[in-house]
Amino acid sequence: MGEKILEKFSLKGKTALVTGGAQGIGRGYAFALGEAGAKVAIVDINAEMADATAKELKTAGIQSMACHCDVTKPDQVEAMVKSIIDMWGTLTIGVNNAGMGIWSDADTMPYEVWKKTMALNLDGIYLCAREEAKYMIHEGYGKIINTASMSAHIVNTPQNQVAYNVSKAGVLHMTRSLAAEWAPFGVRVNSISPGYTRTELVEKLLSTPEGKKMESDWLRMIPQKKMALVEDLQGACLYLACKASDYTTGSDILVDGGYCCW
Repeated sequence: MGEKILEKFSLKGKTALVTGGAQGIGRGYAFALGEAGAKVAIVDINAEMADATAKELKTAGIQSMACHCDVTKPDQVEAMVKSIIDMWGTLTIGVNNAGMGIWSDADTMPYEVWKKTMALNLDGIYLCAREEAKYMIHEGYGKIINTASMSAHIVNTPQNQVAYNVSKAGVLHMTRSLAAEWAPFGVRVNSISPGYTRTELVEKLLSTPEGKKMESDWLRMIPQKKMALVEDLQGACLYLACKASDYTTGSDILVDGGYCCW
């Protein structure tokens, strides 16, 4: 039978990067990977926050480094991946999580907002996956995990967010396309689609009168009647990063409390 099942979930000896890793869901992913044994690079456009999170990981006994990077800039992405490989000699897991959300009516949304959303949520994931895969293909093994969203599967209500929805739907099909292209080289590409999650930014929104009304609407439509905590997403990330998922590629894991069941 080979390795026992729990051994397949170990990331001992592996190295990972997490974009948007300084806070929120990305920070949760970073701790999950690190606690499972991986070295973890925190990649973020906010250098100060990246440093702080990397220090938190080190305090928890996890080998970590911080990388300042704008994932919409190809030269910065290339340099970021190179710096991690130069530091640790390898890259096993790429978690492409950096993204943004915007609420805006389609008929009044400035085109610049559309372009900015696509540049970060879609182009940024492609640029990171491309650079990660260059090394992984050469090595014959790797795990790429992209953050999509339940908004790739449904149209959210009551808020209007066409740019976000379309960008995340693009992440789903890009994930499948890259999975098919890179499978012969041992590179697995999958995605995670979070539902409404209580990150620091979302909690700030929910503290406003508009946010409190929005939360009531959201909870009514979630079968579990609660929003996710960041910790609820960690298991999906660990599964897709470890050996236990070696025959899983081109898949998306919905972690939405049942929202998309309706």
